[in-house]
Amino acid sequence: MDDKQIYDMAVIGGGPGGYTAALYAARAGLRVVVLEKISAGGQMALAHWVDNYPGFEDGIDGFTLAEKMQKGAERFGVKTELAEVLSVEFGVIPRVIKSSEGIIYAKTVVLATGAGPAELGIPMEKELVGRGVSYCAACDGMFYKDRTVAVVGGGDSAVSDVLALARTSRKVIMIHRRDTLRAAKVYHDFLRKAENVEFCWNSIVTELLYEERLTGVTVKDVNTGEKRRIACDGLFISVGRKPASDLVQGQLKLDKRGYVVADESTCTDLPGVFAAGDVRTKALRQIVTAVADGAMAAHHAEAYLYGGG
Repeated sequence: MDDKQIYDMAVIGGGPGGYTAALYAARAGLRVVVLEKISAGGQMALAHWVDNYPGFEDGIDGFTLAEKMQKGAERFGVKTELAEVLSVEFGVIPRVIKSSEGIIYAKTVVLATGAGPAELGIPMEKELVGRGVSYCAACDGMFYKDRTVAVVGGGDSAVSDVLALARTSRKVIMIHRRDTLRAAKVYHDFLRKAENVEFCWNSIVTELLYEERLTGVTVKDVNTGEKRRIACDGLFISVGRKPASDLVQGQLKLDKRGYVVADESTCTDLPGVFAAGDVRTKALRQIVTAVADGAMAAHHAEAYLYGGG
């Protein structure tokens, strides 16, 4: 095996954490490849609008921000490989990454696979995806113009989905298992001003009603147990995230929810392997914190390679 075939760093996942790690590493003179299954940006690319990323005073859409991050890294020689990673071997040096496009060898690896939407886990949920059930309002909201939709959840993402849908849908029903929202207070004023938003408090979705497509949901009051049906054309599920860590199960230490155990250094329990962004244990999962992780991962990867501590 020739040294030229071995990358100094392989980044698995082309989101903000991944491309920041690649950018910093490449600027430090490392040979870097980013492995991304679909396109740059990860979940960020699906965001209709990003208002809280510094440097864009009028905001920016997630897809454009993702493109800018990719181009910024590639300007310094980062190679992007559109490939699905099938398996990894972290216990050998160089590390072995088997992908749909072949095998990649790397001295260090940054795992930046992110996290995907959590499911409700009720019958017909998966079967009705694309037929009334969605996990992405930014992706699918346009299909429900002037129709009635429901959103399940009570956090920032759920409220953001409600507000986005309220701009085009006839009515938006927010279903939440508690009687207050977990979302940041700044969102509450916007919700109060949205005249076509209704609330279904203390309720969980227990059943999906459908013919060829979704026609409604059955909700149960968590206090009384009473059930009722709500007619809707679409259901947007926003009840949290699940880490994309199946790839490294048994190779890296995970917490009870499946997140890779790594602190602010992004160092995992295996030297030379780092976790950046939403896939690692952390208090706040935002674009800006993923970017910080990427810079930190590159710093520690360089130190690992050259013995700088």
